[in-house]
Amino acid sequence: GGVIGRYCDHPEKFPGVAHFHTMRVAQPGGKYYTTDYLKKLCDLWEFRGSGVTNMHGSTGDIIFIGTSTPQLEEIFFELTHNMGQDLGGSGSNLRTPSDCIGSSRCEYSCYDTQDLCYNLTQEYQDELHRPAFPYKFKFKFDGCPNCCVASIARADISFVGTWKDDIKIDQEAVAGYIGGEFAPNGGAHSGRDWGKFDIEKEVIGLCPTECMWMDGGKLKIDNKECTRCMHCINVMPRALHIGDDRGLSMLVGAKAPILDGAQMGSLLVPFIKVEEPYDEIKEVIEAIWDWWMEEGKNRERLGELIKRQGFQKLLEATNIKPMAQHVQEPRHNPYIFWKEEEVEGGWDRDIADFRKDHQR
Repeated sequence: GGVIGRYCDHPEKFPGVAHFHTMRVAQPGGKYYTTDYLKKLCDLWEFRGSGVTNMHGSTGDIIFIGTSTPQLEEIFFELTHNMGQDLGGSGSNLRTPSDCIGSSRCEYSCYDTQDLCYNLTQEYQDELHRPAFPYKFKFKFDGCPNCCVASIARADISFVGTWKDDIKIDQEAVAGYIGGEFAPNGGAHSGRDWGKFDIEKEVIGLCPTECMWMDGGKLKIDNKECTRCMHCINVMPRALHIGDDRGLSMLVGAKAPILDGAQMGSLLVPFIKVEEPYDEIKEVIEAIWDWWMEEGKNRERLGELIKRQGFQKLLEATNIKPMAQHVQEPRHNPYIFWKEEEVEGGWDRDIADFRKDHQR
């Protein structure tokens, strides 16, 4: 993993790009760099490659574009022995896990994205570098439902921060927003005059589950109906804040169009605490992999397998009990599928006994 072979169809015409391999280098957590480290990367690629980089690829890696076959081992040695860095994932394996800045700078982060991302990257080095999967597999870590890494649209397993308790409300700050004391959206829309802030139109009316209302000048939230969309918190960050009982939700099956159309992630684990050594999270991951590697076709993403076999099969494979959060809407067809052990007497029937109560 980490090297994508590129060869020119006419090397005799274009000898300079007869080989033009791409290398993926694992990015640091949160994409934090020192200038010294960036200089070393650029110096290495100027010396061993084309000097062209992409910061960053859609998977998240540092992308080195264009080098020849004899240079690959030299670059790998330099990265691993002198720079403390490793290659990322490519091919039918785990791709380089990618995260947002998380708790290092963001007040909305519900868990330490960088620590979880680093831990799983170290845990699953074998899956990163030795292709054994039906197709690519991506982890992405979002600290909150703002989804700055867009994991819900791109990752086979999305780790999206969330909370279980109530949104914290500062009623004085709410009054400050209504009275024009504070600029909505942290002043992000200051390029022109948008008029007076209207909490009914800009916050309450845009709540997807309609769980907010004003009562006697105070903002009320029916937290059990809240879907954690973050809109109200983004508009009034001084007045509203995430809860204290924090963890993450695990969603599965997102992907861009490949063989099938694009898919968003489906909720698998509504809430799980994020505590070292992250064993509960790893148990879910490995159960998913076992099922996917057993049942998945060649070049079939996890989301396509779920679509082909059904979400219930995934629940059975991961030993997760079905719950209301797994249901997006009521069923459209009247067919209910029973297992043999759920039917009294199983599938075996004595036809003579059956005809006693069911005459033709």
